[in-house]
Amino acid sequence: MKRLFAARVVGAALLAAGLAATPAVTAQAATPMTVAPEMLQAMQRDIGLTADQAIKRMTSEVKASEQEQSLRQELQGAFGGAYFDATTNQLVVGVTDAAKAGVVRAAGAKAVQVGRSEQQLDAVKAGLDQNAAQAPKTLTSWYVDVTKNDVVLTVTPGAVADARSYLAATGTDAAAVEVVESPEQPQPLFDVRGGDAYFIGSSRCSIGFSVQGGFVTAGHCAALTSGSLAGSNGVALGTWGGFTFPGNDYAWVRTNSNWTPRGVVNRYNGTTVPVSGHTEAAVGSSICRSGSTTGWHCGTVQAKNQTVTYPQGRVLGLTQTNVCAEPGDSGGSWLTGNQAQGVTSGGSGNCTVGGTTFFQPVNPILSRFGLTLVTS
Repeated sequence: MKRLFAARVVGAALLAAGLAATPAVTAQAATPMTVAPEMLQAMQRDIGLTADQAIKRMTSEVKASEQEQSLRQELQGAFGGAYFDATTNQLVVGVTDAAKAGVVRAAGAKAVQVGRSEQQLDAVKAGLDQNAAQAPKTLTSWYVDVTKNDVVLTVTPGAVADARSYLAATGTDAAAVEVVESPEQPQPLFDVRGGDAYFIGSSRCSIGFSVQGGFVTAGHCAALTSGSLAGSNGVALGTWGGFTFPGNDYAWVRTNSNWTPRGVVNRYNGTTVPVSGHTEAAVGSSICRSGSTTGWHCGTVQAKNQTVTYPQGRVLGLTQTNVCAEPGDSGGSWLTGNQAQGVTSGGSGNCTVGGTTFFQPVNPILSRFGLTLVTS
């Protein structure tokens, strides 16, 4: 099937977001959600919601995240993926066994019967990852689309035949793969400009989230730039604690005694928002990000565990969004409610015409380097 990719595939955008990150939401079980005014304003501007609608949606998203984790465990091999439906403020769960639909409904979610389990879709995607070295450059990304119950493989215009040949050569289940043409190709973005940022020599990136002893950020900031680390005020910042790029796009900086990590996100307007945890949001959830180039913008999580091809190599495990970003935004913070989600990796488009941006989820970064998120 050949159609134009609705979301632009984007190149990595460097985000400078201070050791903290930006606005958050404070959610408590069985109590009304308290939302920072800045987040409400951004969601009204970028998603077109009223304040009441934004609070209702974020409250529903917290519930949906809990339902997804519980149902994944309960359904096991019959779990066909899940996503948040913003039109109904409800989690939609795919089941391969119609007899399991009642389990989903009993949990308060909507059940839809699908042909493939999440395990099967993940296996197809993992097979593409394992054979990535054989993939032509015209194949720009691939990911599991839980809303369609298939694997989406994006290609450059006119390269559908390349994709079909690759699928056949690797023995991939072509029936589970939707090939989509995309006019844009992801590539890391770099820019040097002022703001609440950190610098690597003359290059600028953004701080993602504070961890004990430092902060996390994008790996390409460490891999593709050189020079000593300094804060936005020019004060020596510390040293790289570790990084990976390509393959993954994450890094962390071990800060020196000049700096104190705080569990907040910088709003770039003199305010900050507290970070309370790092529970992963469901596909379809609202999400906001902060960057030193373009400030605070919101949108929706479109897909998880996406493999993206950059000029420097492929990066696995990214999350796709319809939030805009521009050069200078890389490494910055992503939040759903008060929960840390990840750091900006790449994207395309801009905040004038819109675009697609990918972020590296924060949980794998914390796990990979044995880090602890700083919370307020």
